[in-house]
Amino acid sequence: MKLKKNIKVGKIKNFISILFLNIFFLFLIESHSKENEFLKIKILDKISSKTSTIKLKIGEEKEFKNLLIKSLKCKNSEFDDNPEITAYIQVKDKTNKSNDEVFVFNGWAFSSSPSIKPFDHPVYDIWIQSCS
Repeated sequence: MKLKKNIKVGKIKNFISILFLNIFFLFLIESHSKENEFLKIKILDKISSKTSTIKLKIGEEKEFKNLLIKSLKCKNSEFDDNPEITAYIQVKDKTNKSNDEVFVFNGWAFSSSPSIKPFDHPVYDIWIQSCS
């Protein structure tokens, strides 16, 4: 009986130690990854055919004409020669007064594939440029 109890305790100790090691390595990896402070986006006005470049501070909302744009995350991939830039952005249209749609766009945007989850607005297009 005592032998079975010791085997169970040994398995639990191994499981807990492996769990703590995994958590430690996740924190170690996360602490070495550089958090970006700014997101640079390019906005096309489809009516005038003019482009504008905006630099957003992560976590702050910025107004551009009729849009309110907020960036929550921005990451550069470190593993490619041609790095992928991903950003989580929220875009509100100030002219839309109905409460049906809070955001025109709310989600991850990718620099290399803007059509994965397209930004669909009748006047503006948005592209991710860089994270810094």
